[in-house]
Amino acid sequence: MRHTADVVIVGGGAAGLSLAHWITRTGTSEGGLGVVVVEAPEGPLRPAERTWCFWDDGPGEYEPAVTAEWDRLRITGPDGGAIEAVPAPLRYRMLRSAPFERLVHGRLAAHPRARLLRAVVQDVRGGGVDGAEVRCVDAAGRPLTLHGRYVFDSRPPRRLPPARTTLLQHFRGWFVHTARPRFDPGTAQLMDFRVPQPDHGLAFGYVLPLAPDRALVEYTEFSRRPLPVPAYEAALRQYTGRVLGLGAYTVEGVEQGVIPMTDARFPRRRGPAHFLIGAAGGATRPATGYTFAAIQRQSRNIAAALAAGGASEAALVPRPHGRRALAMDAVLLRALDAGRIDGPRFFTGLFDRAPAERVLRFLDGGSTPGEEFGIGLRCPVGPMLRTAVELPFLPRRIPAPHPEENR
Repeated sequence: MRHTADVVIVGGGAAGLSLAHWITRTGTSEGGLGVVVVEAPEGPLRPAERTWCFWDDGPGEYEPAVTAEWDRLRITGPDGGAIEAVPAPLRYRMLRSAPFERLVHGRLAAHPRARLLRAVVQDVRGGGVDGAEVRCVDAAGRPLTLHGRYVFDSRPPRRLPPARTTLLQHFRGWFVHTARPRFDPGTAQLMDFRVPQPDHGLAFGYVLPLAPDRALVEYTEFSRRPLPVPAYEAALRQYTGRVLGLGAYTVEGVEQGVIPMTDARFPRRRGPAHFLIGAAGGATRPATGYTFAAIQRQSRNIAAALAAGGASEAALVPRPHGRRALAMDAVLLRALDAGRIDGPRFFTGLFDRAPAERVLRFLDGGSTPGEEFGIGLRCPVGPMLRTAVELPFLPRRIPAPHPEENR
């Protein structure tokens, strides 16, 4: 069976559905581009429910799917000293993947030129200037070929590109329900360094209150290798018990993930009509792991270029992050990996010495050149300069394979 569409989007996660949303929103109902989103059928190939967090300054496109938001942040150092930040007008917001998918699926179903197809993609062939082919097997096991003038692929690469530095942000979280109110629903604990630090990298607790007696509590590490599940569980028990003192609680849900933090150069196309988007195209911010906001910027730009009909193929998928930000991230990653800076001291000091709004825009990839320069001046100058000088001489190597997810 063969079908044709203007745009075929491979993958129905954050990147794929966001791009479909922005394309259908940007074009008119009758005259816009036809879009097909291919996502895996229900079963073992469907990813577990995920959490995405980002900052914004007002109601956004996915407002009905927002699970929670916070207008105050806390960063706690290893000694227990806390920095309270009110980054107005920004707010920290949480989306869960299930309500996000339901929202966007509903919008696509109401659009006359959009379609959601449940199938397993086996191959994408770049084709020529007239488009590319996506070869699939549908839910009934029948072969299916989709031809798209443009194919946007959000599947994670089998191997990460060569890099000078590759760390992993790996985490496990519990959705806890406490016997008594223990949380301030207006304050998110962004980083809590009152956890044992690994020999290499850094570790912190992360608390997103959903109600006075409910929260997502995570243990997160920036290091070279993920941990076995029992190690995450032990760290969470220590954090919820000795550090947070939650008392009696039940665990109502679990999430776990691994996010690459790398200065690799991610390609944004694999053929004349085959483009990479989302984390596959480098949308994950190397120094923080945040991805969702960059996906929205990239998706809006792609949709606008398609609607205008005048973008060259080379410019159709823009860089998710600017060169300056990537250069700063490369230096920070290397300095962390080499042990030249103390991670907990660096991040607590960053929030202590710079306005919270400016720091958050930087972490999410939306800062201006002036803001980036100001943040750079507040970093440890000696270790950063030494690292910046050595980076051009370091070889790029292919890192060891690992599971990938994005936040």
